[in-house]
Amino acid sequence: MFKQSKLVSALAVAGVALFGASAAQAQIVKIDGSSTVYPITEAVAEEFQKAKKNAIKVTVGISGTGGGFKKFCRGEIDIANASRPILKKEMEACKEAGIEYIELPVAFDALTVVANPKNAFLKEITVEQLKAIWEPAAQGKITRWNQVNPAWPDAPIKLFGAGSDSGTFDYFTEAVVGKAKSSRGDYTASEDDNVLVQGVSRDVNAIGYFGYAYYAENTAKLKAVPIVEKAGKPGVLPSEATVINGTYQPLSRPIFVYINPKALDKPEVKEFVEFYMKNASKLTKEVKYVPLSAKAYTTNMEHVEKKKTGTVFGGTAEVGITIEELQKREAKI
Repeated sequence: MFKQSKLVSALAVAGVALFGASAAQAQIVKIDGSSTVYPITEAVAEEFQKAKKNAIKVTVGISGTGGGFKKFCRGEIDIANASRPILKKEMEACKEAGIEYIELPVAFDALTVVANPKNAFLKEITVEQLKAIWEPAAQGKITRWNQVNPAWPDAPIKLFGAGSDSGTFDYFTEAVVGKAKSSRGDYTASEDDNVLVQGVSRDVNAIGYFGYAYYAENTAKLKAVPIVEKAGKPGVLPSEATVINGTYQPLSRPIFVYINPKALDKPEVKEFVEFYMKNASKLTKEVKYVPLSAKAYTTNMEHVEKKKTGTVFGGTAEVGITIEELQKREAKI
């Protein structure tokens, strides 16, 4: 009898342990994707976990926008961070797996071209010059600065840029080269922007690109290079003002989170998304991105409440969209 009651007790304890484990597991919000969106989502996650006294855990990975969508379309995560809209092949992968998505723009980024602060000659750069440096035809051929502009020194160009799983890579190549994912391959690539920051900061001949927040965090180690959209136009530095007034082109872009609507059935995910939209404006500013209007975040919450799925983009990394245009589109979804 004693043995049997011990067994029953052990089974009961095991049952409680298993239930506890599954309950604990159920209290995790899983997020992955863009390193550009990471600073915002991580800031929100930290504040949310504090508010919840760590009863809910939020994990935020940085496998790049493409890597995040792969996990999202396999149903491995609740939320994907994305520094560009969902692409056609990702839309198809999600559809095949029976996974829908709610598209929520959370901020605007000024994709920033950076150089080493000791670089005295690079006072501005045209989109055409960036194309000459980064297009596939430049691989192994355009290797010195004076090949891009004869007035620049006969010194090696050291390139640092986003990896191929990065949404920043997709957007930059579309905006600069004219075709997404079209880039030379002989450069230091990473989905981790901190690796790129370190690379450019250590080499006087370096040039690189990544989200504005990583530049803003490292202004002592880097200098932002003004972008000349077209010949004859002035060079424009990335800033909140130049993003809002539409002059920082073509490297201003919206950034997003994508929510699996089925994940919203989990109270912790719904609570986190609500917290995100209520606090996005303040935390976006804190990490040096450009917040959307209060109305935009309200529209996002309406889409969440109604589980409005789909995208207002055509499956491409569209270039040149303004904050105003984005908000008009999102209101119509």
